[in-house]
Amino acid sequence: MKNLFLITTAVAALALAGCGKSEPSRPAIESVESLVANPERLKDLRAQCKADHARMGDAQCQAVAEATRQRFMSGGPSPYANDPVPPPATPPSPPAGTGAKD
Repeated sequence: MKNLFLITTAVAALALAGCGKSEPSRPAIESVESLVANPERLKDLRAQCKADHARMGDAQCQAVAEATRQRFMSGGPSPYANDPVPPPATPPSPPAGTGAKD
């Protein structure tokens, strides 16, 4: 009888332990692709990671850093492609037949 009481108590304790509060889950990590496509959200998350990296988590802040890198290093048009400064002119070549004088 005593063994039955111990087993029943142990089962009840385990059942109650399984019903306890769970830790609040973190929001889903936004993908690098979605952050590259949404620069405003990327800017917001960069500021949040800078302010409180521990709360945001390493995975999210690494995704933010990778999205920032991809946007910076993208093969898109450069803002310097239409540089207003023309390339230097080639110097005129000397006329033929006028070599060095002795």
